[in-house]
Amino acid sequence: MFPLRDHNPTEIFPLFTIALGILTTAAWIVVQGAGAYEPLVASICALGVVPAEITGQALMRGDEICTGANIGPAALLTSVFLHGGWGHLIGNLWFLWVFGNNIEDSMGHMRFLGFYLVTGAAAAAVQVALAPASSVPMVGASGAISGIMGAYIVLYPKARIDTLVFFWIVQLPAWGILGYWLALQLSGVLDAQSMGGGVAYGAHLGGFVAGVVLIPLFRNNKLVAAKRGGVVLARDELDHGGWW
Repeated sequence: MFPLRDHNPTEIFPLFTIALGILTTAAWIVVQGAGAYEPLVASICALGVVPAEITGQALMRGDEICTGANIGPAALLTSVFLHGGWGHLIGNLWFLWVFGNNIEDSMGHMRFLGFYLVTGAAAAAVQVALAPASSVPMVGASGAISGIMGAYIVLYPKARIDTLVFFWIVQLPAWGILGYWLALQLSGVLDAQSMGGGVAYGAHLGGFVAGVVLIPLFRNNKLVAAKRGGVVLARDELDHGGWW
């Protein structure tokens, strides 16, 4: 099951959804060398989340990948803009576009940026809590995007989403496809062997829960009401703080 697009029109231009996608792509090309081995490894080791560097716990034997310096707790934010491969990057950018524009639409531009960074950091912190002694670095926007998905299922559970299911495109409600995705993450966390398989299921769950919990604090009720009512508001109908 792969989401293609949603039937959920936006009221404002998705400024930061696009900007975050551009910034993340730029980081992949400029900082990570578009996947070239040396800059890729160097960036992941220096700017990715290494739990043992944050907790100060002894490294797990046999999983030492990085030998250089790591920036420590600051990586909770920098790691959100890094990726491990083209597939990782493209998949995250796609989910960001499908769901992110509607969440930016529900809270305004600057609130959305704060929400993205906070849920991304919270997701990484959950992964650190689950594996505090690990020296395996973690990168990716998946945690922040999981936060967006958590917010989406709260605000727009019945929104119709065109979904690729095997070779067919079907319309599913948001709660269906996001519920299915959530079940996969829970399965991954419960499967102890998968925790070392290269997918940060704990971060995904942490980001999703953070999104569900924080959306009442970040949402703009006027924007949400406008979207639910199908009313396109003129810019001067909202105060500046509401848009930004």
